[in-house]
Amino acid sequence: MTVTIYGSPCESFRKAKEWFEKHSIPYVERNIFKNPLTVHELQEVLSLTSEGTDEIIATRSKIYKDLDLDFEDLSLMELLSLVESHPGLLRNPIIIDNKKMVIGYNEDDIRKFLPRKVRKRQWLQLYTQQLSMVDG
Repeated sequence: MTVTIYGSPCESFRKAKEWFEKHSIPYVERNIFKNPLTVHELQEVLSLTSEGTDEIIATRSKIYKDLDLDFEDLSLMELLSLVESHPGLLRNPIIIDNKKMVIGYNEDDIRKFLPRKVRKRQWLQLYTQQLSMVDG
């Protein structure tokens, strides 16, 4: 499993990298301003979303407001081309492997990148602690 963190240097991007380092999970980082995602790569990202473009577009970003476009009127290809040329339209960071994606940094959501056996072991530890609190 190769994890890629797409984004630009910001607090969430830094926290995501620190989390992967802390858990010894290898990752590749990609600065979207120095090396923007192509339309094809954006399509791959979209294939992992449940809410489509609404999930990846940063509607509160300065570039979104400056462009002053009605994004609803754009075709998918027009929107992807626009994002390719204006990577600041993407939410940050976008963390993916071949099957999973997390957008932004959330300590609970990012845990999906832990191997299943690690998640199970941590869950059992938590469950055991809760049982001992009830019994104790």
